Amino acid sequence: MKIDVLIEHGTVIDPSTGHSGKYDVAITGDRIVGILEPGTVGGDIQRRVNAEGCLVTPGLIDIHAHIFEAVPQMGVKPDNFGVDQGVTTIADAGSSGEQNFHDFVERSVKQNATEVLAWLNISSPGLVEGRSELADLNRLVVESTLARIAEYPETIIGIKARMSGSVVKGSGISPLAVAKSVARRAELPVMVHIGNAPPKLQDVLDLMEEGDVLTHAFHGKPGGILDEHGQLIPQAQRALDRGVRFDVGHGSASFSFATMNRARELGITPYSISTDLYLVNWLNGPVYSLTTTMTKFLALGYSIDQIIEWTTAAPARILRKSDDIGTLKVGTIADISILKIVDQPVELIDSENEKLSYNKLIQAQYTMKSGELYTCK
Repeated sequence: MKIDVLIEHGTVIDPSTGHSGKYDVAITGDRIVGILEPGTVGGDIQRRVNAEGCLVTPGLIDIHAHIFEAVPQMGVKPDNFGVDQGVTTIADAGSSGEQNFHDFVERSVKQNATEVLAWLNISSPGLVEGRSELADLNRLVVESTLARIAEYPETIIGIKARMSGSVVKGSGISPLAVAKSVARRAELPVMVHIGNAPPKLQDVLDLMEEGDVLTHAFHGKPGGILDEHGQLIPQAQRALDRGVRFDVGHGSASFSFATMNRARELGITPYSISTDLYLVNWLNGPVYSLTTTMTKFLALGYSIDQIIEWTTAAPARILRKSDDIGTLKVGTIADISILKIVDQPVELIDSENEKLSYNKLIQAQYTMKSGELYTCK
């Protein structure tokens, strides 16, 4: 058997297939052709990658970042958050809307090694003209949004609605109702950003359905998923029961160690870990990267297997692409991350400026995207 790349001596963790342990991973062209016992691969091997001391996982997936460079002080070239940092697939979370989506495709989808997907903002300009994009309901143009979805079915994986006071102003819950109507017609999920009211989170949750994503679910602001007594609000429990997915969406102001710890005490875990990376919190923190965000969960006491699940198989399910990405299954696209847990003192900071000292750091070493190998920066 001809093998283009053999990743050997690493510890494979793939929640989608149940592989956990020492395996060699064989790649030919852009496909995975074998997950094999160490040292058993023969034949013509063009290149060997020594992953000794590293984790070999399905390519990491970040379902919430901002990578449209047309958005001032926000958008960043996708590869900076993607293959440079061990991430093979990024979903932009509403930076663009129907009126500028062509430009987004030309600038952010076609020009990068990282696979780029998109949650299409229900507001026509997205974030390009400002951050209060849902204040004017006239900018929510249903038929044009549906037309854009039909035009780019492989790229648009859902609708984004940012439901916090500074975004909606006096529009209340109406933008989410419009987003849901579009999503139902297009048979797509909605990703809902939450923050400070209005609208009330209870009203937001009541409109969400199975497969929808609540991002920033574990923020530390008043009016979140926990009440003043630290108990889960009933609407959040009903949403979870319906199959709404609670996503981290760290961001500059949307992840709290205290909220996450209390949620864990109540038996609530994230469905997925995402970053909400954009220019400022990439350069100045507290986010920096998906692997830094993963390190925070390791420091909070979650297992590496859980963390890999929440950054590979789970986001692939959200994107409805489990047959292609988020897995090392033989025959699938060769999207692979090679990570190392380094012994190193680190001070981790959440969005509330709470600090957590830890002695390990997850670092990305290599990214393989569709069979092409990149050294992480």
